[in-house]
Amino acid sequence: MEKKTVFSGIQASGSLHLGNYLGAIRNWAAMQYDYNNYFCVVDLHTITVPQDPATLRAKIREVAGLLFAAGIEAENSVVFIQSDVKAHSELAWLLNCITPMGWLHRMTQFKEKSEKQKEEVSVGLFDYPVLQAADILLYDTHMVPVGEDQKQHVELCRDIAQRFNYRYGEVFVLPEPHIPPVGGRVMGLANPEKKMSKSEEKQEDSIFLLDTPDQIRKKVKKATTDSLRDISFDENRPGINNLLTIYQLLTDKSREKIEEHFSDKTYKDLKEEVAEVVIESLRPLQERYHELTGEAGYLDGMLERGAEKAGAQAEKKMRQVSESMGLK
Repeated sequence: MEKKTVFSGIQASGSLHLGNYLGAIRNWAAMQYDYNNYFCVVDLHTITVPQDPATLRAKIREVAGLLFAAGIEAENSVVFIQSDVKAHSELAWLLNCITPMGWLHRMTQFKEKSEKQKEEVSVGLFDYPVLQAADILLYDTHMVPVGEDQKQHVELCRDIAQRFNYRYGEVFVLPEPHIPPVGGRVMGLANPEKKMSKSEEKQEDSIFLLDTPDQIRKKVKKATTDSLRDISFDENRPGINNLLTIYQLLTDKSREKIEEHFSDKTYKDLKEEVAEVVIESLRPLQERYHELTGEAGYLDGMLERGAEKAGAQAEKKMRQVSESMGLK
């Protein structure tokens, strides 16, 4: 039976953190043997808001290196940089020409981000979902692993594909969103009411994948808790619940075993154990990352090969799209 195709993208802004790893990247690595996988560093999406060029260039390579370091293998997955495959931009324009503006006006993420940027908001940010649809549709994607906040974008992608297929014939596969279990959500350390953030401005809120052991211990030590004493999973106690969730996700122990383990311990004990579990869990990833990036040209070579594989599939799809629209 032919394997189905998975596509997922990750932005190159900010620094990847523990929530990105536990909520997405670790799952990508685990499922790569069961599907045809395309994992993309979406740098074209990243520039829909202002970026410093030198920082962006470094972050693109950092994110790509961390994907490989987290266990995604070039033999089983295609990992590439979005802008290295020009078909993404080309297909986005063709899809623009059939996508009603009203559909994009309804996208909640644009509404939220544009309120912050006011008149500075870019056309690219408004058009972000169409480029995302192009990313997905180029590879005959069946499944898109996303968070709940991105589900609307995958649904729009399906609408665009259906509209195209109705006009020009059955060209695109209709993708399905794959939402991971809620238990995989990692919240901020300082503000456990919100998800952990990639923003460098919230250093104390996030454990970044390349943080040193001392940085991790310091951040976890300062994590928000509450005035109670018992240690148990309780969504009404977000700080303690978040620390226990991190512990559970990294140890794979049951909630009952974890609560029993901490039944006679203090918050200080909890924080110390969580910090050490995080440090030891990230150690192999960090060591592999430094190996990959320490050898001159090695990471770039892997990304070039990934772009060649992705490009071959993308060009094949673009020929089909162009012919169906009468462009060739």
